[in-house]
Amino acid sequence: MAAMPSAAQEVASGPVSGLPLPRYVSLKSDRVNLREGPSKEHRTSWVFQRAGLPVEVTAEFETWRRVRDADGTEGWVLHSLLSGRRTVLVSPWSKNKGETFSLRETNSESAPVVATLEPGVIANVQSCQNTWCRVTVSKIVGYIKQDRLWGVYPNETVQ
Repeated sequence: MAAMPSAAQEVASGPVSGLPLPRYVSLKSDRVNLREGPSKEHRTSWVFQRAGLPVEVTAEFETWRRVRDADGTEGWVLHSLLSGRRTVLVSPWSKNKGETFSLRETNSESAPVVATLEPGVIANVQSCQNTWCRVTVSKIVGYIKQDRLWGVYPNETVQ
């Protein structure tokens, strides 16, 4: 069972990398096999087909990382197919047809809207602070509330 990092909680370190567990990373390739166990002998249970997709690393074993996607699907991938580049999905849990989310010029609900984002859009994270994240989507830079994103922890500071 993975714990969510918070200011009051110690974050575990991965036994192989020494990096925090859990942590978010992204996929390097448009084709990444998700395996049932940490070896190529284990069956492929899913194939991710979206470079830049954020996933959460929940465990490490040698050159393998157990990851979970926004839908909760879990499995093992080779560490070389993962990138430390932080990306997020915009509100992947949204079920309201036509729902959109405003990307704003500054970190304020009253700031001008620079773009309107649909659920499932991948954004590159530049920084997160005080419940807002500065992200880039197709060369457009703006701010969006952190709780509308999957790929950053609640109140996580990203620099």
